Amino acid sequence: MNMKPLAVVTGGAGFIGSHAVDLLVERGFRVHVVDNMTGGRVANLAQHAANPDVTVAERDIRSLEPGDSLFDGARFVFHFAGIGDIVPSIERPAEYMSVNVQGTVAVLEAARAAGVRKLVYAASSSCYGLAVTPTREDHPIDPQYPYALSKYMGEQACFHWHRVYGLPVNTIRIFNAYGTRSRTSGAYGAVFGVFLRQKLAGKPLTVVGDGTQRRDFLYVTDVAAAFYAAADTARTGETWNVGAGNPQPVNRLVDLIGGETVHIPKRPGEPDCTFADIGKITTELDWRPVVSFEEGVGRVLANIDYWREAPLWEPSSIATATRTWFEMLDRGQP
Repeated sequence: MNMKPLAVVTGGAGFIGSHAVDLLVERGFRVHVVDNMTGGRVANLAQHAANPDVTVAERDIRSLEPGDSLFDGARFVFHFAGIGDIVPSIERPAEYMSVNVQGTVAVLEAARAAGVRKLVYAASSSCYGLAVTPTREDHPIDPQYPYALSKYMGEQACFHWHRVYGLPVNTIRIFNAYGTRSRTSGAYGAVFGVFLRQKLAGKPLTVVGDGTQRRDFLYVTDVAAAFYAAADTARTGETWNVGAGNPQPVNRLVDLIGGETVHIPKRPGEPDCTFADIGKITTELDWRPVVSFEEGVGRVLANIDYWREAPLWEPSSIATATRTWFEMLDRGQP
């Protein structure tokens, strides 16, 4: 009989989830990965392919039910599964609510039936909207688009299950995670993937606005460590911001990646700065980031071939892809 503790990682073949699997294996856990492989890659778990302690179930989280055998005996559940990106959420809001809210409810019910010791939910800093910085956890909530709303509603479901059913949950509001294995397919989205594919193709990097906007970039292994800390604590019913607490201008990223640039219009609903106040998590969980921005970008560049098959975005295709963004979100601007 395997006496190692069990953790369930939804979205465990994805970007952050696969790094969480790595960390859990290092900490002596067996891991059940639940992933429908829409955004994840089997290759992200390649190093565990022969490991009998890692089991991958290709499942949609909405198919999970109380009593699901994947959760039997689980100590921790890390819930990363969901769909992201702004534009598709504007175009297909019902799908985002289905996956990110109802899917989360299915995970909560499976975890509740299994009597897990802790569930940690991957929430999003996008819930704060155009926030005052540095942004604390008690900042007013103001989602600007359906993705942000769906992730916040999933987070609220977690706290409701904690209050009503006593399910031990904590949530992590992730700011700008980056690193190896970030998504390479799908809609126009995160700046790292866009820039890396452009660099591989020898194309100019498409800088939004003047590039002085700052983002609180945090390397993915630091994110995974924060999730483990949020599980391995007696605290419950808590939410913590996770960022570097040291926002970097997009122009600094451009300098580190290198190459020519071209500027494209700034988009409505995007903040000039994201900046996590991480005082709560550093105090309560003794967590702090350890990978510098320069070191993290260096790690990504050393693995740049990962993005070779990603979509190549250029100003014209970005304009087409973001047309709905401008049309819908401009309505809400003063």
